[in-house]
Amino acid sequence: MSRPGLTIVNRAPPGFDPAADDADIDAGARMAIPLRAAPGRQSELTFAADPLDTDAPPHDPAGAGVIEPARALALADFSPPHVSAGERLIRLAYRFGMGPRTLNPFAKRPATRLTATVANPLPGEPAAGTALRAGHFLLHGLKAPIADTEFSGPRLVPPLERLVHGFGWLADLEACAARPQCVAVAERILGRWLTANPRPDATPAWDVGNVGHRVLNWLIHAPLILSGDDRTFRNRALNAFETTAGWLDRNINRAEDKLAEVAGWTAITAAGLLLAEGRARRLYGEAGLIHALGDLVGDDGGVLSRSPLCQIEAIELLVRLRACYAAVRVEPPAQIDTILALLVPPLLAVLHTDGGLAAWQGAHAMPAARIETLILATGVRTRPLRDARQWGYQRVAARRSVLLFDSAPPPVSRHARDGCASTLAFEFSHAGERIVVNCGGGACAGGLIPFRLAQGLRATAAHSTLTIDDFNSTAVLINGKLGPGVSEVDIDRRMLAGEGPGAGATRLEASHNGYVARYGLTHRRILIVRDDGCEVRGEDCLVPNGRKGKRGTIGVTLRFHLGPHIELAPGRDGLGVTLALPDGSLWQFRSGRDPVAIEESLWADAQGRPMATRQLVITAKVPRSGEAFSWLLKKMR
Repeated sequence: MSRPGLTIVNRAPPGFDPAADDADIDAGARMAIPLRAAPGRQSELTFAADPLDTDAPPHDPAGAGVIEPARALALADFSPPHVSAGERLIRLAYRFGMGPRTLNPFAKRPATRLTATVANPLPGEPAAGTALRAGHFLLHGLKAPIADTEFSGPRLVPPLERLVHGFGWLADLEACAARPQCVAVAERILGRWLTANPRPDATPAWDVGNVGHRVLNWLIHAPLILSGDDRTFRNRALNAFETTAGWLDRNINRAEDKLAEVAGWTAITAAGLLLAEGRARRLYGEAGLIHALGDLVGDDGGVLSRSPLCQIEAIELLVRLRACYAAVRVEPPAQIDTILALLVPPLLAVLHTDGGLAAWQGAHAMPAARIETLILATGVRTRPLRDARQWGYQRVAARRSVLLFDSAPPPVSRHARDGCASTLAFEFSHAGERIVVNCGGGACAGGLIPFRLAQGLRATAAHSTLTIDDFNSTAVLINGKLGPGVSEVDIDRRMLAGEGPGAGATRLEASHNGYVARYGLTHRRILIVRDDGCEVRGEDCLVPNGRKGKRGTIGVTLRFHLGPHIELAPGRDGLGVTLALPDGSLWQFRSGRDPVAIEESLWADAQGRPMATRQLVITAKVPRSGEAFSWLLKKMR
């Protein structure tokens, strides 16, 4: 079986002896995932929920078997919504610049107006809204004075740029107080922005992604902007709505990436719904949006940037657009609900036992409340994906524990926003407590995390995995991009049977070629998670590849970044460390051959702020011919 961008090779698994820790790890079904993502498609594969699927899969009675996909494949249509021949003609005419004024130049031009008021489905942060009323933008814990903010000119740091030019702060302002208390603040900031940006130019304010978010937020939060007594300001704002939407019509194909293009098409569609004489624009926007979503989303529903933050942004855009359809009592295209159902399971796959987000591809530990609000707004009821090969994250849920594993190459540069060299890193949580984490926060530059520090948080060493001589497995470039490195990952997932309840396990084995070019070595990692969730065994192997990797020595470092507030007690022999979690439970980490050191680290918390924590570090000098490192993390009874 094959699909664009994926090559699957099936091998018959031999028997497995659960009593042997060094059982054959080369058997099983493997999938090679090439670096190049699948090209744009008119149709894609989605996953229909399997009613028998659970987070704790049943054991293979034969002892060891290949995990079957947790969801059944079903065809999803990414072609434009079906319309009549006349509507197709209207859509084609609008695409070539022939709007209602062109088709009927003698008709009286109606005044610019909104046709409906939208009920915002995703409330903002009251604390950020309160800061706005006090004169500050609140971004990842940092207060940026509005009076000192440059609304035009050179680039701001990316998160602040998206907040200011995308007008995402309107939802925060709306959430903090009654509307009459917020109108003056909204008008003052919008007025300053319009004065600083009187016409489209080459500044970041007119990046397609920022413009798309801006138009959508203006339309949804129009009552906050247009409720003042100044009629001149209202006319100025409404004129900005129309002219900016018209600019987007003409420049949507200049989007900086696929997610920015989706934001632009979403705004065009919303403007077609909510601005007068918008039928042609809506038809044009719907067709473009569905096509752009087909290019954004992979076969298993994950965005091609592999970023949970981008996954959330895509879901938020569609949820807000669906609210615009509801406001004008128009049924959205069926593809919108289909794509939402496709996007939600991969997002659930990267959540921890506390319900918060894991730190992958620049993300921070976004709180459970915000994720829950978003999922409820989608109306999608489903289970997390366990084995998402193209999205690239493996999820093992074992009772009260969850292990998350990065088992795919990093995103290609054209899709990456805050790309990280995190291949074969893992995170682990138990009963709401995060034990092993990644630093995260690469996308939070501009808050309390400085830009240069955020660059380092994208490195391999900021993730719980192995590095050679502290080199990144994939080159980390500026502006969130990635260079050469990991181009292929082999992944094998299977269930292992054991004697008695909870004695079985899930085995993950993966390898990447990120160090082959420089050192001639393949990094292979094996993780075994017991079904009772109280034990994780690991082995990291450096395997020679070709003629290189034979002479000399190299420095190897294994890092296990720890969650916050964990107390540590080193063992007497230097090979073990006891972890006391905030809930009072005790865990023990043991190294199989080399001493374990305790070093400082940091972790990006739920607000994207840096929090001091620690990491367990195993360092060794090993021959270039390869070596293996075993370790164990186990809950103490």
